[in-house]
Amino acid sequence: MPTRWDYEDPAFAEGISESLSIDQSLHSLFGASKASADIMVQEYGRYFGIPTCCLRGGCMTGPSHSGVELHGFLSYLVRTNLTDKTYTVHGYKGKQVRDHIHARDVARFAEEFIKAPRRGEVYNCGGGRANSCSNLEAFGRVAAITGHAMKWEYVDQARRGDHICYISDTSKMRRDYPGWSVTKSLDDCIREITDSWIGRLSSPQRLP
Repeated sequence: MPTRWDYEDPAFAEGISESLSIDQSLHSLFGASKASADIMVQEYGRYFGIPTCCLRGGCMTGPSHSGVELHGFLSYLVRTNLTDKTYTVHGYKGKQVRDHIHARDVARFAEEFIKAPRRGEVYNCGGGRANSCSNLEAFGRVAAITGHAMKWEYVDQARRGDHICYISDTSKMRRDYPGWSVTKSLDDCIREITDSWIGRLSSPQRLP
């Protein structure tokens, strides 16, 4: 596609499920630390019988997210746009894709799980295909909401261990907890982040 990478295999039409193997692939040390925590959560549930749940998150975000260059993509992108700075795209032609979920929707699932807990369970917790976007697509969405053109530059070197495309398949979560769904759209997230950064940047204790 002209603005994003996507999966060629139709098995991934809804995204990546919880069953996809992580063996024999590069993750980064940060990613490996999250995988080890994932296993411990499962072990406490299965070994000790404790109600536990591991949430494999997409890009979690919201108006209080203090994004930086390596983490917190939407928040950092909006802040860069509002301060008239230049965003750097690292590799993949700017077409790398992630899905985004509002912190409120994550908290809403936690409430649903508390009502009907399970042991050693694992769920993808992301915005899914509807809340996914590439860097290039995000530039347009942010500019449309802030009213500022996005300044960006391209470095033809992807970050080591960075995935080209990740979209969360949340069908298992929605099946087991039908009272839960994503309520905040991608544009909702961007609008709330924009309003938050406008307030923070205009305060007397303005961030650098």
